[in-house]
Amino acid sequence: MNAWPSPLRRGDRVQLAAASSALQADALERLEAGIAVLEAWGLQVDPHPEPLRQWGHLAGTDQQRLADLNSQAPLVACLRGGWGSARLLEQPEPFQRSNPSQWLLGFSDVTSLLWSRQAAAIPGGIHGPMLTSLAGEPAWSQERLRQLLFGEPLAALTGTTWQEGVAEGPVLVGNLTVATHLLGTPHLPDLRGAVLVLEDVGEAPYRLDRMLTHWRLCGALQQLAGIGFGSFSGCDDDDEPTTPEPAWRSVLQERTADLGIPVIADLPVGHEPGNAALAIGQRVRLDANRGELVVLQA
Repeated sequence: MNAWPSPLRRGDRVQLAAASSALQADALERLEAGIAVLEAWGLQVDPHPEPLRQWGHLAGTDQQRLADLNSQAPLVACLRGGWGSARLLEQPEPFQRSNPSQWLLGFSDVTSLLWSRQAAAIPGGIHGPMLTSLAGEPAWSQERLRQLLFGEPLAALTGTTWQEGVAEGPVLVGNLTVATHLLGTPHLPDLRGAVLVLEDVGEAPYRLDRMLTHWRLCGALQQLAGIGFGSFSGCDDDDEPTTPEPAWRSVLQERTADLGIPVIADLPVGHEPGNAALAIGQRVRLDANRGELVVLQA
């Protein structure tokens, strides 16, 4: 594993990357608001030359989107998710080998890029707010991202205990759907002894069941030290009968109950405001006895 990128300092540059779906015109105001947050921290944000660039449903051709990521700036911040970042991993010279000394910020579709870096033993991926969602985050979440980038201590995250126990290991945070499509590829990080934190949006309970069953059948979940679940927004199934708790919660709980490892739900990670930043590969303690996820190294 290479050395971690240096903490940011005031005056450091930020490169904007449109790595996934095309940005719509009505999102420009949110983008500018996100840039203003970074500038308030003393960072110099290089404006994206074509924020509304489009190639079909994507934010440019594979080569254009790849070029956004190939920067010498200490921080590359993604504009939005959607789909498309996994296509960049097909390129003969993957972006993650270009500048291992920088931070890469994003979540959702950007899971492909974050996990590919980790699989290539290049740290510095941050699962956290996009530039178009940053300004809509609560103050504590914005401050947490600043603290992570500037090398300051982070508070523990709290959730709901499903299976008691304590586990320590490198944390892998990502979108369940995107991460599932990395199974069986060279872009999947080592799962042995890892603490996996998953989130998703707009997936029906049966699809969550299908994906987690895939993880079980290929032996992926059985390698983990612990599991955390963030938000699963819009994953309710209107066709399901009324039950004491949403069907998606029952699916997640049942598919992980027999693994013999600690499991925590309701962590503030995902598509809902309050998307707590976590650095991929940082060592954490998942203390399900206390309902906490604690970052052990800065």
